[in-house]
Amino acid sequence: MRAYDGRVTDIQTTTSVLPKSLPVMAVLGLTDPGDGDWNRLRGLQYSSLSRVTAARILAHGLASLAVLRLYYDSVHPAGLVAWFVLLAASLVFGAKVDKALGDTDRRRITRDEVHRQSLSSVGNALVWVAPLAAFAPFGDPKEHLELWAVCAMLMTASAVLLPAVPLSNLLFGGIVGGAAVVSFLFGQSYEMALISILFMVVVGLGAVENARFFLTARIAESAMAEKSEVVSMLLREFEEGEADWLWQTDPLRRVRSASPRFAYALGLSPEEVEGKPFIQLIAGPAWDTGQFPSSMHDLAERLKRRESFSNLLVRVTINNQQRWWEISGTPKLDENGNFDGFRGVGSDVTEQRESSEKIAHMARFDTLTGLPNRMMVTEALGEAMRYADQWRTRCAFLMIDLDRFKAVNDTLGHLVGDQLLARVSERLKSIMTDNELVGRLGGDEFAIVIRDASNHNRVTQVAEAAIELLSRPYEVDHHTLYIGASVGSAIGPRDGTTVETLMRNADLALYRSKEEGGGIHHGYEPSLHQEAEERRKLEFSLRRALEKNELLLNYQPVVDAKDENIVSFEALLRWNSEEHGFVSPAKFIPLAEDTRLIVPIGEWVLREACREATRWPKNVKVAVNASGEQLLDPGFVPSVISALSSSGLPAQRLEIEVTESIFVRDATTARSALEQIMALGCGIALDDFGTGYSSLAYIRNLRFSTIKVDRSFVQGAAAGSPESLAIIRAVVAMAESLEMSTTAEGVETEHELEIIRGLGCRKIQGYYFGRPMGANDARNLFSGSQLRQVNG
Repeated sequence: MRAYDGRVTDIQTTTSVLPKSLPVMAVLGLTDPGDGDWNRLRGLQYSSLSRVTAARILAHGLASLAVLRLYYDSVHPAGLVAWFVLLAASLVFGAKVDKALGDTDRRRITRDEVHRQSLSSVGNALVWVAPLAAFAPFGDPKEHLELWAVCAMLMTASAVLLPAVPLSNLLFGGIVGGAAVVSFLFGQSYEMALISILFMVVVGLGAVENARFFLTARIAESAMAEKSEVVSMLLREFEEGEADWLWQTDPLRRVRSASPRFAYALGLSPEEVEGKPFIQLIAGPAWDTGQFPSSMHDLAERLKRRESFSNLLVRVTINNQQRWWEISGTPKLDENGNFDGFRGVGSDVTEQRESSEKIAHMARFDTLTGLPNRMMVTEALGEAMRYADQWRTRCAFLMIDLDRFKAVNDTLGHLVGDQLLARVSERLKSIMTDNELVGRLGGDEFAIVIRDASNHNRVTQVAEAAIELLSRPYEVDHHTLYIGASVGSAIGPRDGTTVETLMRNADLALYRSKEEGGGIHHGYEPSLHQEAEERRKLEFSLRRALEKNELLLNYQPVVDAKDENIVSFEALLRWNSEEHGFVSPAKFIPLAEDTRLIVPIGEWVLREACREATRWPKNVKVAVNASGEQLLDPGFVPSVISALSSSGLPAQRLEIEVTESIFVRDATTARSALEQIMALGCGIALDDFGTGYSSLAYIRNLRFSTIKVDRSFVQGAAAGSPESLAIIRAVVAMAESLEMSTTAEGVETEHELEIIRGLGCRKIQGYYFGRPMGANDARNLFSGSQLRQVNG
């Protein structure tokens, strides 16, 4: 459209060079005002002279015959012939001048050409002075009056036939009229002299006004011609464009004057299109069956009602292919105002529409799984809530979070993770009915909208089916994968009257499912809000715990299994909150890990534990727990170095305890961090071995200093469990062969102590030898001869 706008600007520029007003002196050609291109206007004036040359010659010829008849008896024939020859010569000269000016509407006229035309008029006028000056004295007054009538006729004819050159008319009329006045004065006919003067004035004014009207008309004609030319050019450009075409129909809605572009769009020739019904050409087989798409019906109705329409999107069938056309049309009227059909433009917008549909699909569907995305799930839930409100029923919203998916994604890569998500989506779709919609909210979170949940058991059934189905093994890229699912649900409108509220409450229920270990379904309960608010307050307090010095460390002794001497302490974090009192580590440590507060808190623990360990005997080590968030933090290794250097503790006296779960998240980064710590001389202990993602690969790739046996196996062995006994024996044997130490956790009774000693564990930790204690109490232990006696 910008190109067309430029052409319109050209039209405005072209017409604007013509003057807006026509002063008398300018019309006469005596001045050229500065408000327009008067040189071009002169060309418009003088180009019309050649068209009236014949009429002017005819008028002069008739007038000359009248003069010859009047003075045939009173003037010598030689004089009459001489005069007639002069007249003919002046007319021929004038005709040549006028012919030379015929193309001045297409070029600029010169000043010499204007002077030449004026001179031809003066010469012609002087020829007509001869009868008034030389013939009239030989005739009677009646012949004199008839001669004046002939001259007056010529003056009038000149003003009428030559409106384009008023200056020539004034020169001709002034000279001929002036001669007539003089001749009447010599004949003492003063009344006729006065009449002649008045006639000259009237003819002169008429010539000027006639010239002004003529010029106005020529300006309008020129502008219209230019506009018509540019519009034609625009239509040609429009018609030659790649996508748009023109169309028009007669009153019977048959195509007329089919343009090549329109015919090409139909896949036909202009001859094949001409005269065919417009709807038939674009309807395809629907023309015979009558099964028109709604957009085609709309177009037909508008044509039938003779209504204008713009950018109407119509589904057409061209060569048995479905296409989309955008059509605009306007009724056209004949010169009598009667309906004469339609005229309009159209374009094929199939590609644009398909792109728009693809974009719309992408905006509402997840590209990886093909499931509805968060936006569409939200819309579906809103519709379900409106349905429930209208029919006084219930709807439900279930949020699903995959258990252990992150471990798969981190260890096997995103490609395998994406394939696994696609398999999960297929399984979820398999349990959906027309009453449910499943979508992906993002990451490893899915959601199910149950439109009608009047039967509350249906919510439980869907949740349990999802958990059971998603917990089955997956075969992806030659890997057998095991994950699970946790589900939280909320019922609308009972648990929320808005989409946002219902989704938030389902999320709270999901959080409870995850808190309880995952793999279960938990419905929303009002108490969850209170728990969430408590968690929010707890997080707020935890963020200020360091600066308020609310954190402290307790130390639990680890003893040699043979002589029961203390060999190390495990530093255990405790929080005495000003607002909440003593908070259980099981409550605030997961919160610290979720919020990544564990990173700054862990740095503080390292510094404090190393500083305190310098007060113990040099053979006693300190063990500090490190979470996965800390190991993945780039600043973890520098923080260990800083803690050792600031405290002066030898690296050999620091042991970092990690769990197997850190290797599931990002094994490469975790291994790199641990290798750097071991390079410093620190020991690495593998905590809770056998309870999680046990893999001999971890032990083979990293030289752990200690493997800690979880208390569940200690209790099982004390109870005589063959499995627990076998596991402990295997762990001890493996550790011995790899030159690693073993620590049994959770020893609380003498019976358990004897069992563990018998199984070969080198170190023991548990309430039997000491509960976690403050720093002062830990230091006091070294003054006692027997640890059991002090603890007892």
